[in-house]
This record gives sequence, structure tokens and C-alpha cells, in this order.
Amino acid sequence: MTAPGTPTKTPAPLTDDQKTKADFAQTGRGLRPLLRLWPWAKPYLPQLSIMFVAALIATLAGLALPILTRSVVDGPIADGDKVALWWIGLIALGFGVVESFLIFIRRYMLTRGSLGVEADLRNDIYDHLQRLPISFHDRWQSGQLLSRAWGDLAMIRRFIGFSLVFILVNGLTFCVVVVVLVAMYWPLGVVVLLSAAPLVWMLYVFEKKFSVISHQIQEQRGDLATEVEEAAGGIRILKSFGRSRMAFLRYDVGARELNRLQLRRVKVLATIWALIEMHPQIVLAILLLFGGISVVGGSMTLGTFVAFISLFLLLQWPIASLGFLLADIQDAATAAARLFDVLDIDPDIADTEGVSNQPAPQSSASATLRFDDVSFKFADSDQFVLRGINLEIAPGETVAIVGPTGSGKTTLTALVPRLYDVTEGSITIDGTDIRDLSLERLRTEVAVAFEDPTLFSASVRENVAFGRPDASEEDIAEALEIAQATFVYDLPWGLDTRVGEQGMSLSGGQRQRVALARAVVGRPRVLVLDDPLSALDVHTEKLVEDALRRVLTATTGIVVAHRPSTVLLADRVALLQDGHITAIGTHSQLMQDVPAYRAILSKDADESSDLEEAR
Repeated sequence: MTAPGTPTKTPAPLTDDQKTKADFAQTGRGLRPLLRLWPWAKPYLPQLSIMFVAALIATLAGLALPILTRSVVDGPIADGDKVALWWIGLIALGFGVVESFLIFIRRYMLTRGSLGVEADLRNDIYDHLQRLPISFHDRWQSGQLLSRAWGDLAMIRRFIGFSLVFILVNGLTFCVVVVVLVAMYWPLGVVVLLSAAPLVWMLYVFEKKFSVISHQIQEQRGDLATEVEEAAGGIRILKSFGRSRMAFLRYDVGARELNRLQLRRVKVLATIWALIEMHPQIVLAILLLFGGISVVGGSMTLGTFVAFISLFLLLQWPIASLGFLLADIQDAATAAARLFDVLDIDPDIADTEGVSNQPAPQSSASATLRFDDVSFKFADSDQFVLRGINLEIAPGETVAIVGPTGSGKTTLTALVPRLYDVTEGSITIDGTDIRDLSLERLRTEVAVAFEDPTLFSASVRENVAFGRPDASEEDIAEALEIAQATFVYDLPWGLDTRVGEQGMSLSGGQRQRVALARAVVGRPRVLVLDDPLSALDVHTEKLVEDALRRVLTATTGIVVAHRPSTVLLADRVALLQDGHITAIGTHSQLMQDVPAYRAILSKDADESSDLEEAR
């Protein structure tokens, strides 16, 4: 132990190389993630096989020319046979035509195979993201997900369509050429073979460092994409508060870090390429020296020497290509690892085994909604947000949930459509645990309207029908009438007007009304309303409430109420405090008997008095 009063020594900051080693020890998975792409590549195996064979034959066809050169030098040129030269020239031309045709086949099959794998992967990751629970999306940055679904998939496509093919083709070419060189003149052939050893060692040394830097770059790109997305989505806030400069500075920090990592990557690649380019030049110098000595000494013919050097020169491309092929493969391995970081996450909210995925028949009958000793906490927290919730809502009854900010009201409503799963207890609809219903059926029977509505970049009709794809024009018109959203008919193209990304072309109140229409158009058995009227003016709110009251009589309703006017929609009120229901009764009863309830509604005391008289 350190003696009292002994100054502690602050550890020196890690260098880039030390960080790289530490990161590799933590994240280094080598090329294993690439092997996991096999299920997606398997359907395109015929195209990929044809592409590989065409690339291999085209490359090997180029080996015929050096061998023909030896025949020309030692044969027709030495003998002065002009006729034989014509025949050899025609054969060389034939090899060139075959090589060109095979290159066409390779590129055509490359497009069909690699793009097919990319498309299937993109569809699968998008489908997987839809099945992952809200808790996953709460934790992950959207920019990281976007970078995986686009940038990382592009790297994998390049690997399958180019790097994988040529690392195999070039490797086989090297082996074939070395065998031919050894057969031609074994002393120099062995020199070429042994020269591969230091090259392999160099690539192994740099592979680990490059792998980690590649991972850091792709992670940083995802963070930067998040910054851009957040700035674009919050541009009104940034401009309103004059914080555009602050947003730029945050982006600039990330961009500079990305630039620093990319320069480190370039430094590593430059070193690799320099060593790779130097390697064949050194070997070539050795071959020219000792090959020339062998020709002068008579142990090798001039034609064999020319062919030997020509064949070795063909190896310069396979050797020189190792630099960027290695980079592409490491980038693809990192991309695949990042992709499987998402694909490997099992949805913790899914259909129970044996549950039918078929939705229930369309029905307007309301249901009994029951909370039995429900408790909930988030997966990354030890603190319960809700504890021991017991509540039964009869068919056709509406219960308002009232409570201070942070009491768990929104979380409670999110449990009904299983956006989150209960930690303890159960929620039942007509006696059936919602976990025993398929998600498709549950979310057909339960509809939700949120306080902060999200509209899609689509037409008004598409946004409303999102709650019920088979809705007729009459159904849509009725839902718009209930939500007091008939203003949409006055938009430039009526129901066909596109509302723009996030519905930003509409006001907050207009977005809420369209979102409310989307919730009621499906005629759900259970309707969950998370204060969906907060952005409405008093007059519009009164009209919507009158229409909703008629709808709620035919369904089971649970309404989060943040202001007294919304309580008028409910038959009963549940007071939620610190995750517990502390009181249940009518508005009048709670106002009379529960001081905490009166305190929550005290901001609108006059309106509360009016409501009390109305009850």
C-alpha cells in the first residue's frame, strides 16, 4: 500500500499505438464476422461462383503470353521461322479475346451477386430493427443505425463483389505462377517462393492495427451522422435560440476526430503499400542478377529467362493489390461485426411460441383491461418506475391517469401495447395475458395516441390509414371528423397533400389531431390516449372532447390527463404518485377527499370548479 501522504503518480496518457492495442484486445474479432455472411451469400452462390471462375480463368489466361514468349524467343526467332510467328501471334490474340469476354462475365455477375447480398442484408436489418423493442431504440443513436444500414453494407458489397474475388484469384495466381517458375528454373523459383514469407509477416503485423483503426473510424462516422441528424431535426430550436454556432462546434469536434483517425489509417496504409511495393522490386533485382548469370553460364536459355521475368512481373499486380485488398477486407470485417452487433440482439418483446400471428377479426366491442400487481423497471436500472399497480377498467369505461411529472403515467400506458414488457405482474384483456396475444393482434386491438405525435413523410390519407390500412374513405372521413381534423380538406391537395418529414408542415395542434384520427380510425377495443389534446386551443379541445366522448363509450379507454379539462372524458380517475396508484374515484370524490389530487389540479382551480359542477 502507498504510505499516507505519499504523492500518487498520475499515469501517462496512452499513445495512439497503446490505444490501438487496448482496443484490439477488447474488440478484435479478426475476419470471423465475414464468415457469418454465408447465409446471405448462399442464394447467390451460382452467380458468385461464375464470377469467381471467370475472374480466375481471365487472370490465368494472361499467363499464356509469357509462356508463348519463351516459345517465340527459343523457337521462331532463334530459327528465323516467320510462319510460326504468325501462328503464335494469332494464339496470343485468341487469349486476349477470351480474357476480355471473361472480364465482361465477371463484372456482370458481380453486379447481380453482390448487389443481391446487399439488398437482402439491408431488408433483414431493417426488418430486425422493426422487431427490436423501444428499449433498444432508447439506447442506440439513430446515426449509428443509419451508418450500419448504408455505409457498412456498401463496404460488405465491395468485399463480396471485388475484394473477396481478387484475394482468392490473386492468391491462386501467385501459387500457379510460383509452380510454373519452379518448373522452369527451380533455383530462382525457390527464391520467389521464399520471398513470400516476409511479406506475409508484414501483413500480419499491420492487420491488427488497421482492424482497430477501421472500427474506430466507422464508429466515429456513426456519431457524426447522429450529430447531423439531430441538427437537421432540431433546426428550428437551434435557430430560435441562436445556437447554430454551438451546434457547428460540436460537429466540428467530431469531424476533426474523424479526420485524425482517417489520417492514422492513411499512415498505416501508406506504410503497408510502401513495403509491398518495395518487395517485388527487391526480388526482381535478385532475379535479374542471378538469372543473367545463369544465362551467361548456359544453365538457362534466353527464352526461359525472358519468360521467367515476364511471369514474375505478372505477380506485381497480385502483390501490389494486397495493400488495398487488405484495407477493403478489414473494413468489411469491421462493417460485418458492427452489423452483427445489431442483428445478434434478440428482441425481448416477441410473440410467445405457438401464438398465432393472425390478427383478430375487426370488432368494435370494447374489452376489460386489467392490471394485476404490475411493476416495471427499465433493463439498465435497479429502480422501479411503477410498483404494485392494480386497476380494472370495464368495457366501455374510461379511466384518466393523473399525477405529477415523473410519476410514471406515460410508462404505464406504454405497457398496454407492449412497447415495454411488465417486470412483474400481468396485464390482461378480457382475461387473456397480453403476452399470450401475438403482437400483430394486440396492436390491432389497442391503439395509442401520443402527446408528441409523429407523422410520416407521406400524404394525410396515408398517415391516417396507418392505423388501419384497409380503411375506406368513409372510415377516414369519420376519424377526421372525430379528431376535428377536417382542416386537411383545405390543404392544397386535400387528403393527398404530403405533410413533410415529421409532419413539420403542420402546426403542433394539427399534427395532434391527425395523429388522433389515426388512432381512432382502427376502431380499437382499447384506446390509449397520452394527453393527445395538449397542443389544442380551448375551442378545438372542446369540440374534440365532445366527439371523443362518443367514441369512448364504444371502447375501453385509458387517458393520461395533464390538465383538468381532459378529466371530463373519464368515468373514473386514478391518482399516480411515485409509481403507485394512491387513490381511485370520480373527479368529484378525489377533489373532495384527496388533497394531493387537489394540489395537482390547483393551477386550473376555476376550470376544476366548473368540471366539478358538471359532474
